[in-house]
Amino acid sequence: MMEKFYPDEYLDSTYEIDFDQLYAKGYRGVIFDIDNTLVRHGAPADERACALFAHLKELGFSCMLLSNNKEPRVKMFNDAVNVSYIYKAGKPNPANYKKAMEELGTDTGNTIFVGDQIFTDVYGAKRAGIRSILVKPIHPKEEIQIVLKRYLEKIVLFFYRRDLAKKNKTKQ
Repeated sequence: MMEKFYPDEYLDSTYEIDFDQLYAKGYRGVIFDIDNTLVRHGAPADERACALFAHLKELGFSCMLLSNNKEPRVKMFNDAVNVSYIYKAGKPNPANYKKAMEELGTDTGNTIFVGDQIFTDVYGAKRAGIRSILVKPIHPKEEIQIVLKRYLEKIVLFFYRRDLAKKNKTKQ
């Protein structure tokens, strides 16, 4: 039952993802959440985020920002990284994940979603059929509704780690 919330991969940071390797494996589109995935909640794109998007473009990735935030927030971040974006995305509804792939010219087999929340980002990507990478939130200060969800996420992550350990043990 919990599996529908499991990410395909769980990492400490967006900035440790090996995008070169993912490109070599045939991935061509990356859809990102913004807040606490790329920068602190509400922050503009910083040097690190700008460098990441420059590298992704250099590799040949098509990128999209997919956020539940309003347009001024998403546009402020996007002004520095200059990619496509969808605001008020309604995650975890899969409709805008699919719209993002359509705009990127990618499909479920060559698109990755990167986000910091299980019940919006990962679950929405799963529902859309996209590989998901969950990253730890950049900063602990969050809006109250997210803080409450984080407690439930800890439960899902407990079972995710347990099931992953079992799976890895049976491979040996």
